[in-house]
Amino acid sequence: MRLATITNWAYGTTVVLTLVSGATMILASNAQEQERAQVAQRYRLDRATERLSEELYVLTGQTRQYVITGDETHLSVYQREARALADINGRLSKVSDAGALPSELNALRDALKWAETLHDKQLAAIAASKAGQEDKARQIIFGAEYERELDRAEAFLDKFQYQVDQRIAANIDDATAIARAWRTISEILLGSTAFLFLCVLYFVFKQRVLRPVVRLSDVISRLAAQDYEVETPAYDQIDEIGDMAQAIRIFRENGLQRQQLEEERDRDRAVRDTLSRMTQRMQGCDTPREIGGVAERFIPVIAPRFAGALYLLDQSRNVMTRLSSWSEPTHSLAEFPTISCWALRRGTFHRPSGTALDIPCNHVIQGDTSVDTICIPLTAQDETLGLLYFEAIDSLKVEQKARDVYLNMLAENIALALANLHLRDALRASALTDPLTGLGNRRSLDKVLEQVAANTLNAGHPLSCLMLDVDNFKRFNDSHGHDAGDAILRQVGASLRDFTRDGALAFRYGGEEFVLLLPDVDLSTAVERAEGIRAHIASVKISFSGREVGPVTVSIGVATSTDLKTWTDLIATADSALLRAKQAGRNRVVVANRRTGEAPAG
Repeated sequence: MRLATITNWAYGTTVVLTLVSGATMILASNAQEQERAQVAQRYRLDRATERLSEELYVLTGQTRQYVITGDETHLSVYQREARALADINGRLSKVSDAGALPSELNALRDALKWAETLHDKQLAAIAASKAGQEDKARQIIFGAEYERELDRAEAFLDKFQYQVDQRIAANIDDATAIARAWRTISEILLGSTAFLFLCVLYFVFKQRVLRPVVRLSDVISRLAAQDYEVETPAYDQIDEIGDMAQAIRIFRENGLQRQQLEEERDRDRAVRDTLSRMTQRMQGCDTPREIGGVAERFIPVIAPRFAGALYLLDQSRNVMTRLSSWSEPTHSLAEFPTISCWALRRGTFHRPSGTALDIPCNHVIQGDTSVDTICIPLTAQDETLGLLYFEAIDSLKVEQKARDVYLNMLAENIALALANLHLRDALRASALTDPLTGLGNRRSLDKVLEQVAANTLNAGHPLSCLMLDVDNFKRFNDSHGHDAGDAILRQVGASLRDFTRDGALAFRYGGEEFVLLLPDVDLSTAVERAEGIRAHIASVKISFSGREVGPVTVSIGVATSTDLKTWTDLIATADSALLRAKQAGRNRVVVANRRTGEAPAG
């Protein structure tokens, strides 16, 4: 057989193999496109439904806040959010357009029906609260039945998400398997084509095409090992080698795109997991300082290319003070007035550098104007709580849209944690503080007494207790009215705070009775303090409605823990001494008996 015939047959065979291999690569690319389409569909479904779960808890939270506080702001927020949740058919249509199946929509429809049921109960609780039926409103919105219905709505949402995840995961697995099969076939065909080319080129075109084929073979091997960093050689001639080079470039580009998608998905999942852990830790914090410590730990992981600081609002001075910082920020002041920050003025994200020119904040130290700074206000329920500040620490470019999403999520989570902490502090203060005098109430006394007594008695130190009663208080109320009586109680409370090193150790025991704890104070010193308090209150002139009310005197019973077997009898002993002081004529100090715990007669 002639050499020309062998060459023609070899050339024809090579052309056929090249075309087939190119077709298999295109099929593999199409399979990968289907896989990406499934991923995109899952993302659209997640975006279409994630708002519903948030709204369920937002409406519940706003209703509960309104029932607890009676603040109309919560009602306004509730009504706005309720209008957004009202259109069930519109929501189902959006989810259906996103690719959800009818069987999946049934679960979502059930979830929306339960959301409607919850909405009815929320309206009933709001109506009861407006009517002054607080107990009924709390029973509706905090009752077990409401919680069960909320759990049912969440369960149907989870069922919908589970069905979607299962279906799309199966589709992705199928598309991946098909892509892998076509890729294997294409690799086999490309290998066969390369081998045939080598044989032909060795005998006929050795000097012309041997080197390109060797280079292409190396690229194919590295691509088969998923090494997409390899650079494909550029052969623009219209022949088999050019076709192979083009097919390899397409295969490599598709592989790179898929690899980038996987890396972005993994990075996004890692960041969201870190954000979730940070939120959980912050919800367990009891002080702003603990929240700052959590921020210092987690934010450098979530935003590693930014230094920054967390500022809290000092409402008494209307300034922002730095609570914590990370990665050593150098361009922002440690303390500045709120008017110095454009983000606080505008109440929104502020970045003076970047693609859009803007005005830099005054709290940013002027110098290198190329530094990328970001200010995000921390707000919750239309109240400014603080500021999250960032500055770039390297020149590497970060995809702006994705970065801003993470930073805004950080700000929302920190603001929520601060708002919850403020709410817990307000509720705790409300439960432990007497609203008239500002002193601790009886519940606060029980809590503080146990702690103070344990510390002092374990150290072998004395603990003294003064029990005070305003003399003839009923007569003041009958003569001058209850408002005048309240003014007297407030003045007595203020005097007790002035006579203690720690105002938290003065309490309103009930009615016109007060208790003062004196840790590390022996009996003689306690008696001196009691005489000083009695004389001071008697000398104070109390005016109400332009007229003087008084004079006001108090009777005081004194007891010391060293005279007792246990500290639990301390209050009762001081109360017994107070009773004897009142029986002895009032306006005097009586010390409890050392042996029996009763005040001596006389």
